[in-house]
Amino acid sequence: MSGYFGIGIYQVKTAPNVGVLWRGAYQLGASFIFTIGPRYKPEASDVHKTWRQIPLFRYDTFDQMVAAAAYNCLLVGVEMGGEPLPAFEHPDRAVYLLGAEDSGLPKRVLERCHAVVSIPAARRASYNVAQAGTIVMYDRFVKRET
Repeated sequence: MSGYFGIGIYQVKTAPNVGVLWRGAYQLGASFIFTIGPRYKPEASDVHKTWRQIPLFRYDTFDQMVAAAAYNCLLVGVEMGGEPLPAFEHPDRAVYLLGAEDSGLPKRVLERCHAVVSIPAARRASYNVAQAGTIVMYDRFVKRET
């Protein structure tokens, strides 16, 4: 399996979501995770200490994260209304960006994404941000392992 990926949350509201996403990222092969914006206060919510395995980068702004992005790495937004995840072909090199728990990704951020995916649901298509990230990473993992 070639390539790499990272995953992060824009304006994350609660630290436990960062910890849950971090653990999922470790389990599913992410190279790094990140947050954009200073909304949450870091706390220990990851009992497996995945911070020892993969790094967490913190950016103050979306533009700062884009400026630090790796060469030829596609930005994939995760937001309602995007391409349904089951049909999505994950790029070799990707950065997945999730929106804040209460407001999602702003239009100006979505416009700068190379692709936007959404996660189908039996009921309301709104997932907890850490759950959404884990589902996207699992989808990538399964599709790239076969």
